[in-house]
Amino acid sequence: MAQKVMIELNQAAIRQQLLKSPEILEICRNHAEEIAERCGDGYETAAYTQSTRIVAKVYADSFPARMDNMKNNTLLKAVRK
Repeated sequence: MAQKVMIELNQAAIRQQLLKSPEILEICRNHAEEIAERCGDGYETAAYTQSTRIVAKVYADSFPARMDNMKNNTLLKAVRK
């Protein structure tokens, strides 16, 4: 018969060692840069550590990019690809 196996995760270790690790920061930064490249000129990225995890964002930095994003949903389409 199959035996049930229970796995208990150490939440503090996951939060400290995984969600805030430099490796995850690099992965998030790479994904954000790929999305910004798909969007075109005027889109920038930022990656930083919040209190509980790594955050990466892509944003329209110039006025033409903001207008492009408002008219065409450029960021949303770039994330979906």
